[in-house]
Parts: sequence; structure tokens; C-alpha cells
Amino acid sequence: MTHDHDLVLRPTEAQIAAALNPPAGRNGGDLVVETLAGLGATSVFGLPGQHALGMFDALRRSSLRYIGLRVENNAGFAADAYGRITGEAAPLLLSTGPGALTSLAALQEAAAASAPVLAISSQVPTAGLGGGRHGYLHELPDQAASFRGVVKSVHTVRTQSQIPSAIEAAWKSALSVPHGPVWVEIPQDVLLAETRIPVVTGGDAFPEELPPRPELTAVAADLLSKAARPAIIAGGGVVRSDASGKLRQLAEVLQAPVVTTPGGKGAFPWTHPLSLQSWIEDRYTTDFLEDADVLLVVGSGLGELSSNYHTFKPRGRIVQIEADLGKLESNHPALGIHADARLALQALLETVVERARPGAAERVREVLTKVADRIGAQELTLEQEVLASVRKALPADSPSFWDMTILAYWAWSAFDAKGPNLMHSAQGAGGLGYGFPAALGAAAADPTRPVLAVSGDGGALYSIAELATARQYDLNVTWLIVDDGGYGILREYMTDAFGEPTATELTRPDYVALAESFGVTGVRTSPETLAADLAKALSTPGPSVVLLPAVLRMFAPTHLS
Repeated sequence: MTHDHDLVLRPTEAQIAAALNPPAGRNGGDLVVETLAGLGATSVFGLPGQHALGMFDALRRSSLRYIGLRVENNAGFAADAYGRITGEAAPLLLSTGPGALTSLAALQEAAAASAPVLAISSQVPTAGLGGGRHGYLHELPDQAASFRGVVKSVHTVRTQSQIPSAIEAAWKSALSVPHGPVWVEIPQDVLLAETRIPVVTGGDAFPEELPPRPELTAVAADLLSKAARPAIIAGGGVVRSDASGKLRQLAEVLQAPVVTTPGGKGAFPWTHPLSLQSWIEDRYTTDFLEDADVLLVVGSGLGELSSNYHTFKPRGRIVQIEADLGKLESNHPALGIHADARLALQALLETVVERARPGAAERVREVLTKVADRIGAQELTLEQEVLASVRKALPADSPSFWDMTILAYWAWSAFDAKGPNLMHSAQGAGGLGYGFPAALGAAAADPTRPVLAVSGDGGALYSIAELATARQYDLNVTWLIVDDGGYGILREYMTDAFGEPTATELTRPDYVALAESFGVTGVRTSPETLAADLAKALSTPGPSVVLLPAVLRMFAPTHLS
């Protein structure tokens, strides 16, 4: 008897001839780039270093497009955004030791946001593996140990024959739900040595799916069908699994109001009658969700931001769909369904019973009115006008990338993303410097749409060197820098907690002149002219900087009371 999995595709005579006579002049680095191309990669990000030169030399013999950034962490952010936009594993090429370690913060963000990044680093020569202290440049006792707590999987290569299989395994790991960053390291001598291994011509690029257990979705469907006041929290897992359409169908069948987390921005239409929008850090929203007799949580771990800083105390049953096993029931007991959001929502759609629930849309309007009244009483007109100007200037189908800055904190709650996978921020890990290099990665992924980056002046200084990258590759990114002379949100936090801030004030450059010194157009704007200046910059091809000198304030939190 022959089983399907016993069948092996036989190589053609041409393939056999090519394998027996590989071209001369190839090294281990060629095996890296050939494997990436065979898996479907078209672009790579990174920064060269001494131990990694074998990989970078091989790039010139490949069809891969290389986008080089000036700092490894920024290259990681660019790869993160490329992965989010395309849904493909984004290759990130790094060198040993300091170069590799500099990417850690970006890989943490990719892990928190489930962005598929395939980091490939060089290592010290093979003789140096194993923890001995040989005195090699960049040597660490155990480089991989620095990454094991950050990435999904670690793959150490010791011979050239291991390169294709290790990269293919890492590729599948990055794209298996939940998506995330992975780590491959290859010794310097393995990369540099000439190879007679045949040219890598293909690979299995299809990861396994994660379907839900049918008995669990049957129970979940029964709970939701019988619920009197169902509600839904939609997180980043809905966006990553491209499940927004199924979420909308289920919400309409159940007549269940939906709130999206910061990571789930755009997963549900902003103006839909059942949309509670993204005011998840508001006590009125928290109270509404606590009152649900069945709460469906899709693609969220109900972490700090998504639970209004752990003040959320649900009284009804929770059904949680989550691909990350570590997040499943980690904050609240639930009927936990370990599955890809798209597959689980489809299973629910096939099983739930439609039921009339009059008044759901009216209850949503009441909550949004209370939220609007609360914000309106705080005299925050400037902040709302600035955010409205950004929304007016940004084309509806253009992605935006937000650094950890006050305007981004506003955007988490108050910005209409206009659709899934269009608004991204560093709220997963919460590090500074994400916005601009991430926007460069998105522009490399899709040059047909202008991309917006939003930073404060503090975060901007983390990635200012990437103005050179934007100019070198003529990437279509407009960078809005809100300059308040310091770390604005930390200034607020410290003033509120201690009466005055410390270490928050910054001497900063003239950002317009600095942009122009890189050959990038810069303009100084005001709240009154922001919409027009930003729209003009976004409609002009190539990189640009729009500087807005303004001190913005946060709306009052509700979790402290």
C-alpha cells in the first residue's frame, strides 16, 4: 500500500545535472540567500558586519532586494513592519555580538505584536561555539541564550548542509500562528567557505494551521447563542489572521457590540452601529464589558492595556480564542480555545444560532456619548484637533506607524484606522524609536501607498539616522514629529506622581534643518496648518518630515479611581 506521504517528487534530468555541477564561486552565504529566495522572500533588511560578510557578498549574486538601515534595532523595526504588511516572514540579516544584541528590542516588539521576522545572524567561527573563551571579536559565551526568551525558536547551524533545513524550519516557525520572530545563527567560517552543495531551488513555505477543537467551539456557540448581552473584545490576533470579515459577520449575527484593543485597531468598522470603537481604557467601556453575560475575547490576552490596567472584573462567562498558548486564560478564567482567530470564528459562524437582541446599538451609542462627554469636559481641544488633522490628511488606505508618544496614546483610543492592518504602534513591547523605521519597512513592502510615521521628539532621536535610509532608497514616508522638548508622557507621569519631572527635558536639534541636511524635505507646521501641510507631504513622492511644535496632554485615566 502506498500512502500519500510516501510519495516523493522525482527530480528532472535538468535538475540532476544542475545538482551534480553547481556553479563555482559560491559560499555558505549563497546557501542562505538561495534558501530565502526558494521560500518566497523578495526583500531583506539588515546591516553588515565582519562575521556576516559571507551573507552580504552572496546578496549581489541573488535576486533579493536589500534595504540597509543604519542601526540594527531600526532594521528590526523595518522588518517587523514588512512582516505585518505582507504577512510574509521578513528576513533580517545581522552580524555577531553587538550587532545581534542591538536588535533585541525590535525582536521583542515583533514577538509582542506577532510580527513574522526571520533574523539570521552570523556567529564566531565554529571552533568558538560551545562556551569556551577563545577571544574572537564579538564573542559571547552563548549568543543564542540572549534570544531564547524573546523569539519563538532558535536555530544554530554548524555545517553548510544544515543551512537550508534550519532556515526553512525557522521560516515555518515564524509563520505558524501565532506569528513571531525567530533566530538563526551561522558561524563565520561556515558562511565564508566555498561550497559544492547544489543550488537551493525551492522549499516548503507552508506552515501548519491551528484549527479549534470542535467540542470547544460547540460549547462556545451554545453560550453565545443563548446570551442576553453578548459582547466582543477584538485584539491583534484578528488582524494578524485576516479575520476582520468573519468578526463582523459574527457580531452582526449575535448583535454583539465590539471593542477593539490597540493591537486590534481596524478589526471592526469604526462607524458600525455595534462598534464601541477603541475606548478600552475608559471606565464606561469597562463597565459595559463587565455587564456582558457572555464575553467573546478574540486574539487578545486581556493584558494591561486591554483590561484598563487590570481593573476589568468581568461578571459573566468568558470565551477566549487565542493562538498564543501562554496568553490563554492567563489573566481571567475562560472557556479557552487555542486556535487561529480566523478558523475559530469560522467554526462559530457555522454553529451559532441567530437571535434578535433589540437595543444593542442603542446601548453602544449611550456608552460612546458618555465617553465623549467625559473627554469633552477636560478641555483637550488641541489634542482632538491635531488627531483629526492627521486623520483628514492621511489617505484612507495608507498605513500609519506610531511611536510611543502622547499623540499615539490618543490614537489608540480615538483614531479611526479605516481598516485592518493599517494602524500599527509599538504598544506591544512599548519601546521608543519604532515609528519611523517601521514606516520605512512598510514603504518597502508597498511603494504604491504613502506611509505615515508619527513620533515625539524623544522617540525621533532614536531613529534620526534613518533619514539617510529614507533618502538612499527614496522611500515614500512622511514623518510627523511632535516636538514638545522632552519625553512628554514621562513628564506628565512624573509631575502627577511627584509634583515635578526629572530627566525628561531634552536639548533637541532643528529637525527641519536636519532633515534637509539629509536631502529630505522638511516643513515646520502648526496645529492650524497641520492638515494641509501633512496632506501635501503625503501626496509628494519620496521622504519628508513635518515638524509640529506642540505640547499635548493626555486625557485623564479612569483606572486610578
